[in-house]
Amino acid sequence: MLQSLAGSSCVRLVERHRSAWCFGLLVLGYLLYLVFGAVVFSSVELPYEDLLRQELRKLKRSFVEEHKCLSEAQLESFLARVLEASNYGVSVLSNASANWNWDFTSSLFFASTVLSTTGYGHTVPLSDGGKAFCIIYSVIGIPFTLLFLTAVVQRIIVYVTRRPVLYFHIRWGFSKQIVAIIHAVFLGFVTISCFFFIPAAVFSVLEDDWNFLESFYFCFISLSTIGLGDYVPGEGYNQKFRELYKIGITCYLLLGLIAMLVVLETFCELHELKKFRKIFYVKKDKEEDQVHIVEHDQLSFSSISDQAASMKEDQKVNEPFVSPQPALNCDGSINN
Repeated sequence: MLQSLAGSSCVRLVERHRSAWCFGLLVLGYLLYLVFGAVVFSSVELPYEDLLRQELRKLKRSFVEEHKCLSEAQLESFLARVLEASNYGVSVLSNASANWNWDFTSSLFFASTVLSTTGYGHTVPLSDGGKAFCIIYSVIGIPFTLLFLTAVVQRIIVYVTRRPVLYFHIRWGFSKQIVAIIHAVFLGFVTISCFFFIPAAVFSVLEDDWNFLESFYFCFISLSTIGLGDYVPGEGYNQKFRELYKIGITCYLLLGLIAMLVVLETFCELHELKKFRKIFYVKKDKEEDQVHIVEHDQLSFSSISDQAASMKEDQKVNEPFVSPQPALNCDGSINN
C-alpha cells in the first residue's frame, strides 16, 4: 500500500514538472554533445597539428643554417610581422600581391558576410575608423537583415510550402500531415541539390586547389553562417573575372541563405516538430490564462462602450438643431 502510494506520488511529481525535467535533459544532452565534439575534434586534428609543428621547426632550422648571416631573432621578428599582416588579409607573396582586399567588389563581399553574420575573417578593417564604422554598420545592418530575410521568407513560404500542401490536401484528399512531411523532405532535397552539390561542383572547377569535398565544405560552412574562413573563393592567383566572380558569390550566399531559412521554416511548421518543441517549453497555468481572458474581455467591452459613447456624441454634434423631446406630465399635458 505504501509502495503504491509512493509510486503514484512520484508519478504525479514527474507529470507536474514534466517540462522542467525535459528541459534539464535537453541542457544535459547539449553539454554532452559539446563534449563529444571536443573529443572527436581533438583526437582527429591534434596529430595533424603536431606533424605541422614539427615540419615548421625543421624548415626554420634548415633556413637558419643555410643563411648564417641572419639570426634567429631577426627571422622571428620578420615572420611575426608577416603573420600579423596575413591576419589582416595582406600577403607578402608575389603571386598574391596583385589582389586588393578593399576594392568595390571585395568590399561588397565583405559587407555581405558582415550582415549575414558569416564573417570569414580573411579580410578585416585595418584602420580605427574602419573598425568603428564596422561596429555601427553591423548594429544597424544585422537587425535590418533579419527583418529583410523574415519578410522575404514569409512571402516565399506561402507559395512554396503552404499553398502546395493545401492544394494536395483539398484536391486529392491526402492527409495534411503526410503531405507536409513529404513536401518538406522534397524541398530539402531540392535545396541541397541546388545550393550544395551543384555549387560544389562549380567551385571545384573554378578554384584550382579545391576538390569536391572542400567545395562542399565551403558551401555548408557559408550557408550555415559558420564562416570559418579557411576557404574563401576568388582569392587565387590570376583569378579570371574576379570582380564578376565576387558579385556572383555574394548573390549565391544571399539566395542560399534565403533558401535555407525557407527549408527550416517548412520543417518547423510540421505538426510533429511542433509537438516535440512543446515538450521543452514552459506551460502556462490555467489561472494565468483565465486572467488574460478576463483582461481581454474587459478591454474589448470597454472599447465597445467607448465607441458607442463616441457615436452618440457624434450624432449630437451632427444634429445641433434638433430640439429635445418635450416631457409629458402625468395628466398628459405638455410641460413647457
